Amino acid sequence: MNVGMVGLGTMGAGIVKRLLAAGHEVTGWNRTKAKASELIRAGMGWADSPAELAGASEVVLSIVTDAAAVRDVALGPEGIVSGLRSGCHYLDMSTIDPDESRAVAAAFKRAGLTMLDAPLSGSPVTLEQGKASIMVGGDLGAFERVEPVLLDIGAKASYIGASGMAAHMKLAINLVLMVEVIAFGEGIALAEKGGVDREVAVEAMLNSVAAAPVLGYRGPFILEGRMPEHALADVNLQQKDMMLVLEQGRKLGSPVPLAAAANEMMNACRGLGLDRRDFVTAHEVYRRLGGFER
Repeated sequence: MNVGMVGLGTMGAGIVKRLLAAGHEVTGWNRTKAKASELIRAGMGWADSPAELAGASEVVLSIVTDAAAVRDVALGPEGIVSGLRSGCHYLDMSTIDPDESRAVAAAFKRAGLTMLDAPLSGSPVTLEQGKASIMVGGDLGAFERVEPVLLDIGAKASYIGASGMAAHMKLAINLVLMVEVIAFGEGIALAEKGGVDREVAVEAMLNSVAAAPVLGYRGPFILEGRMPEHALADVNLQQKDMMLVLEQGRKLGSPVPLAAAANEMMNACRGLGLDRRDFVTAHEVYRRLGGFER
C-alpha cells in the first residue's frame, strides 16, 4: 500500500524501515528534513507538508511528541485533514490524552474522514525485532482494513474499542511499565546495599519470576558503561506520560498512587541532572539516596 509517515524521530524512522522491508511504498514528512536523509536513501519518498503526504497515501500514520503536535500535523493549515482522500485512513500512534485524541477524531469525522487512535507499545528495540504491539480505537471496519499494514509494523494489532480507548489503554500500560522499571532500580539498589555485586544482582533479577520483557533489554543499561548514548525513552518523555496517567486518574476518580510515586522519582532524576538519560537511570537516584559513592 501507499503509506504516509508523519514524524520521523526514532520510533517513526523504525516504523518506516519495517514498512519498506514489507514492500510498502512509503512517503515521509518531518519538521526537520535532515532527519529523513537516511530513510530517503533507503527508498522513502518525501512530502513537503502533511497535507501533501496525505494526498499521496492510502494510510497515514503519525507519531509525534504530544497532543499539540498531533493537532498541528493533523488539523493545521497544511494538516493531514486537508489532504486525506475519502476512503483513506489516518492513524495517530502518539501517546496523548484520550480526550485530545477524541477531539481530533471528531474533527476528521466532521470532514467526512476517519481517524483512529493507534498507539504503539514497545521501544526501538522491540520495534526493530518485530515484537511491538499496536492498539487501535475507533471505527472497527477501518481497523480491519488497515490491520494488514499494522501487522507489518508489529507482532500484534488489537482492537480496543471506541475512539480514545486505545489511547487510554496505552497510558494504563505505560503506568505498569514505568512502575516495573523503577521497582527494578529500587530492588537492585537494595541488593547492592546489602553487599551483592551489581552484575550478579541484575542477572539474578532477570532470571527470576519478577523478570519482564522491558527489564530484559533495559535492565542491563544500569551496568557500568551500558547506559545508551541515546535513550530509548528519556526521563522527560516518560514523565510526560506519567503526567497524563495522573490526569486520567484525577478525571476518572481512579487512584494511581504508584504512578504518583513513579512521577516523583522522575522529578528526582531531573533534579540530579539525569533527565536526558533513559529513565532506568532511576536506579542511580536510589544509589545516591542510599549513600553510595558515585
